[in-house]
Amino acid sequence: MSRPVVAVVGRPNVGKSTLFNVLAGERISIVQDTPGVTRDRIYADVNWLNMSFTLIDTGGIEPDSGDMMLSRMREQAQIAIDTADVIIFLTDVRQGLVDADSKVADILRRARKPVILVVNKVDSFEKFMPDVYEFYNLGIGDPIPISAASRLGIGDMLDEVAKHFPQDVEEEEEDERPKVAIIGKPNVGKSSLINHLVGEERVIVSEIAGTTRDAIDTEIIKDGREYVFIDTAGLRRKSKIKEELERFSIIRAVTAVERADVVVVVIDATEGVTEQDAKIAGIAHERGKGVIVAVNKWDAIEKDDKTIYKHTDRIREVLSFMPYAQLMFISAKTGQRTQKLFEVIDAVLENHSMRVATGVLNEIVSEAVALQQPPSDKGRRLKIYYATQVAVKPPTFVIFVNDKKLMHFSYVRYLENRIRDAFGFQGTSLRFIIRERKER
Repeated sequence: MSRPVVAVVGRPNVGKSTLFNVLAGERISIVQDTPGVTRDRIYADVNWLNMSFTLIDTGGIEPDSGDMMLSRMREQAQIAIDTADVIIFLTDVRQGLVDADSKVADILRRARKPVILVVNKVDSFEKFMPDVYEFYNLGIGDPIPISAASRLGIGDMLDEVAKHFPQDVEEEEEDERPKVAIIGKPNVGKSSLINHLVGEERVIVSEIAGTTRDAIDTEIIKDGREYVFIDTAGLRRKSKIKEELERFSIIRAVTAVERADVVVVVIDATEGVTEQDAKIAGIAHERGKGVIVAVNKWDAIEKDDKTIYKHTDRIREVLSFMPYAQLMFISAKTGQRTQKLFEVIDAVLENHSMRVATGVLNEIVSEAVALQQPPSDKGRRLKIYYATQVAVKPPTFVIFVNDKKLMHFSYVRYLENRIRDAFGFQGTSLRFIIRERKER
């Protein structure tokens, strides 16, 4: 089941970053070792009572003058409208109601999305409540007073947000068809790839707007198997502001990846792999999805006998945090190797759901320990008692040890490599949970 998406919209200096960090809690610091993704603090997974949702900070608006300021406000509001299930519209009680707030409210009022009007910096309800009432003039519902810095009123705000989460998720849960998200920067050929796959098969069962995300779901049948391709490309907005466009493509990718089993990250061969590609790929890695990197426009590259190796090395270097990703060189324009994509998707799906017998797993771990001694500290050595697989999608393993502190990251990576050598697991990340068990 995909998480609901909540977007925070507002002018500069109304406290969006403070609210975002308060809601995200320690989550960001936990995942900040994923290269290039969470450092930008564009999104975070938040838990409230028994619900979880993805929080998006639409940010990127700089205090400016004239039309440029207004266009950025509009761009930001539109990102929230297109992407979110619920929108938090943040205002500032100390600055009061300003013209820019009214402009954004006009855009949000026309959206068919729930908007929660939140008035920030209300450090004293007694002192500031008369000023809060002014925000009724926006005409988008009751203003909820909070202080993000002092953590006042946050619970009331989240209760109101949660009331608007989609309830009808049962249909989505029952859909067993493989879901494949096509993600990547603008203009790398995502739409062309889907159009080619559809045209080649001459089967479009239907083209429907994806649940609450406005991404396009295209159903394709290949060799009797039905796939749902989630395409984010047709929805990118025209923008002269590069940062806004990049932010938008990342936000769009988050919501598409959330629903997918396998993610195809499309890279432009003529441009080469970029940091922005790493950020977008990192979203799929962080969420434990199956990953295929499709290098598109391969027909436009002048080649010699070393070209493919140079491109492969460069991609592996930039995407070093996901060495398991399956790599393909394709051309959506000519159809080169596009049909092989289905074979690779099937293989990644199988690996993503693979279960390993506990006995066999422990044999591999024992061999690995015999070949390379576990780390020690101050005379105390790590002992590995037992390993077992507890989940799939992605395959997740629990390793029982005598002391968690002794289980160094590099040794976990070593064990992961030995498990991959034995069982493959191409195209899918593996998760490891280290548990302590006292020595008898």
